[in-house]
Amino acid sequence: MYRFLVTPRWLGINLFVLLAIPFCIFMGTWQLGRFEARVASHEAAKTRPDPGERPAVALATLLPVDQETSGRHVTASGRYGDQFLVPNRKLDGANGAYVLTMLRTDDGEALPVVRGWLAEGRTAPEPPKGEVTVTGSLQASESTGSTGVTAGGGLPQGQLAMISAASLLNVVPYDVYNAWVTLTDAPDGLRAVPAAAPQNSGLDLKAFQNLGYTGEWFVFAGFVGFMWFRLVRREAETLKDRALGLETAA
Repeated sequence: MYRFLVTPRWLGINLFVLLAIPFCIFMGTWQLGRFEARVASHEAAKTRPDPGERPAVALATLLPVDQETSGRHVTASGRYGDQFLVPNRKLDGANGAYVLTMLRTDDGEALPVVRGWLAEGRTAPEPPKGEVTVTGSLQASESTGSTGVTAGGGLPQGQLAMISAASLLNVVPYDVYNAWVTLTDAPDGLRAVPAAAPQNSGLDLKAFQNLGYTGEWFVFAGFVGFMWFRLVRREAETLKDRALGLETAA
């Protein structure tokens, strides 16, 4: 009765099922692994000492920025140069902008420094003149998916949508560190911007998306197996009825 399973048509169906189910299981397991990695990272972050409690160290010793170095206190020296506003940034529910000033260091690269948050409608204070040494929390370059990044393109001159080396290289004629610093103590007229948690280190929406994708892939695997069983059963019943003369062959 089940000899139809070795016909060319059914061999193709069987091959598809044999490939689809392991693939779905693999993808579901992979997504589950990503969720578990985010959970482990979240638990590790809770037991790890606050990065801001460690002594400030030289900027170069903590580059490139990763989950371990993000938030650490660093120091850097140089002279302030170009200044920009990063609009549509909220602090304690109020809308304003980050005041971003480029610190031209002695090694030739510039460090983006968020000197503080400026309330909407106010004028940003000028940066200090001459050689300065800054202390602040190290942060990774932002991207379109970073928390707080809402501004799009078409901003006026002197404004940036996000803080990243890629966007800054388009508006300044010098090299820029692929990182930025938010000052621990903001100057008069500004409020200090708290350091953000490292990306992908908590149980955020993306973590639960991974868990949701895990369920979807396992459901797909079960659905493929269920449909194969239904098709086999229907084909076997059709052949049986045909053999008993209960159905006319097409």
